Amino acid sequence: MKNNYIVKAALTTLLIFGSCTKLDETVYDKVDVGQFLTRRDDVIRDFLRPFEHAYWSIQGNDVYAAGENSTDEIATYNRQGDWQDGNYYQRMHYHTWTTQDGFTSGAWTAFYQGIVLATNSLQDMESITDPAKLNITATELADFKAELRTLRAWFYLRAFDFYRNIEIITDVKHTTTGNKQSTPAETFAYIESELKAALPDLPKRADLGNNGIGRWTQAGAAALLVRLYLNAQVYVNQDKFADCATVAQDIIDGKYGAYVLDTRWDAPFDYTNSTVNSETIYGFPCTLSRTHWQYDGGMYFWSMTYDAAPLYCKFTDFGQANPRFALQPGRDVDSVEYPFALGKPFVKFQRYPDDYRLKLYKNLGNSTREGMFLFGYLPYEHTVNGVTVTDTVRGNKGSYPLFIRDQVGWFLDAKPGTTISDKESDMNHADHNSGIFMLKYPLYPTPDPNRITSAYAEVRLSEIYYSLAECKYRAGDKASAAVLLNAVRKRNYPEGSASLYKTDGSQLTDQEMLDEWGREFLGENRRRTDLIRWGVFNTGTWWDKQPDADNHTAIFPIGKDIMGANPQLVQNPGYE
Repeated sequence: MKNNYIVKAALTTLLIFGSCTKLDETVYDKVDVGQFLTRRDDVIRDFLRPFEHAYWSIQGNDVYAAGENSTDEIATYNRQGDWQDGNYYQRMHYHTWTTQDGFTSGAWTAFYQGIVLATNSLQDMESITDPAKLNITATELADFKAELRTLRAWFYLRAFDFYRNIEIITDVKHTTTGNKQSTPAETFAYIESELKAALPDLPKRADLGNNGIGRWTQAGAAALLVRLYLNAQVYVNQDKFADCATVAQDIIDGKYGAYVLDTRWDAPFDYTNSTVNSETIYGFPCTLSRTHWQYDGGMYFWSMTYDAAPLYCKFTDFGQANPRFALQPGRDVDSVEYPFALGKPFVKFQRYPDDYRLKLYKNLGNSTREGMFLFGYLPYEHTVNGVTVTDTVRGNKGSYPLFIRDQVGWFLDAKPGTTISDKESDMNHADHNSGIFMLKYPLYPTPDPNRITSAYAEVRLSEIYYSLAECKYRAGDKASAAVLLNAVRKRNYPEGSASLYKTDGSQLTDQEMLDEWGREFLGENRRRTDLIRWGVFNTGTWWDKQPDADNHTAIFPIGKDIMGANPQLVQNPGYE
């Protein structure tokens, strides 16, 4: 679809909605679409409504928290009483969640509100018999339908990954009752068929131009097929790696539109990532004054200590941050690296010490930055009685400067390198020095015009390269896997760096493949799925986490509120 008016109007509508805090929408089953779809703008607004909820759903109702805290890379520590929260996050970490934990109902609600909204809008589009009367072309209408089907498939794929045994809803206009759950095989086949059916009518990115961010394209739908096939062994006990490789190669070859990898490590997350020159295949537009859900407390804005945002980064629009999410430690309180193979995300970065991302995050001016992590002392300058003085960010449990480290414990005011007598390091014993923070999306200072304008990159071309690399690796072609990984990795290191993999792929092992997935996609809420696919989510050991008794926690329970609302649902195995 090449009409710029539609693209701009659709994007504007998406941003104007602004929030998704009203989550009790009622979809009525007897409304004549002809009564409210009377002009072009009505159709566009109807089409776009589910997209705003989709953006919110990446972090809403603790979807992000559950996905990340159950893995070996991120944790929400009890910091001297802060974030103790009735051991809610501890249960995420230890895989001891119950049906009464809020996220078990919350995630289902987030996914199915999206499914219902998308289905409602799709049925509205399907009821339009004469699009010309609404100043809509037949091609445009076909596009709207295809995008809504793709969006709904994206919701279903996430629900499928989260719960596995889910219900398929295709009609919200003529029924008010829920359905029985479909089998995983039925759900897999349904998602696959929906994406394949939508593909021909979807636009390519070039058709949309720079205003296409937030719109599903052919490459976006194909990328969802890549995700589906990559995890088919887990989902339905079928090896679909060959199918995954075929679709991934087609995306890379441009069959579904032209995309190229970004050449800077930070570009996929910077304010330019919504343009046709970026590697973003599908993303959600973000602005300071409207929607910016990845900068919400459910994700990255609460991934730093309290005063890091206003004092160190000089970003004052949102006030203080909050240390809800931090990296899990790679070292004990005596700075000795832990022996387990999993986890230790910062240590895994340090294995390649010339990685640009390892630098301390620092704003450089003119909408640029360096580094991806917050660690050590965080100095800042301020004025006292007309004199500029340098201070250091502090916590809220004492007046001492924080020294943020790749360790968890009660360091309090101990200087770096000082041995402390308290050797305890676990989820319930952390202070505000504990755990390195990640700033993947930039936090440019107020009043930088490009602050909080990076699109949320839900699907990146890098994911397609890594997925194809994994398929090659599993097929025994380590050399091709190394080439594919290096095509992305080279932007993380200086020219000619020894950190690039040898071209024969001899350095690649199962653990290294999993480590590299973790480095490139740290904090992007796919680690749980990757750990499950590699068979270590339930059997693995990482910081303060022993193997599970069995593998039933590979899927989450359906929350008690959801079970109570639909008596046809059967609880997932292993849960009461």
